[in-house]
Amino acid sequence: MTDCLFCKMVKGEINPDTVYEDDDVLAFRDINPQAPTHVLVIPKQHVSTLNDLDDSNAHLVGKMMLAAAAIARQEGFDQQGYRTVMNCNADGGQTVFHLHLHLLGGRPMHWPPG
Repeated sequence: MTDCLFCKMVKGEINPDTVYEDDDVLAFRDINPQAPTHVLVIPKQHVSTLNDLDDSNAHLVGKMMLAAAAIARQEGFDQQGYRTVMNCNADGGQTVFHLHLHLLGGRPMHWPPG
């Protein structure tokens, strides 16, 4: 995807505030944080939405979750608790169409979320 914001980050064309990176995922601070810590975890492989996952790339969601847990430990709120959210398509709140996980922590989370 040549015009995908997150793909440009993976390629190094845009430099986010990176907090975690491995062979499969990249994680960086959200530019519009909704909690004291708000990190986006993305697969390096472009997948537009959850609906576009298949058997060949479903493992990426597990890698994203493992990265989120590692970041929560790194940021020091793993024991207090945190929230992970994945939005799918416009009505679900997705604004960048590259699969991503929101990691929110550093404050109590309320339910329902909205």
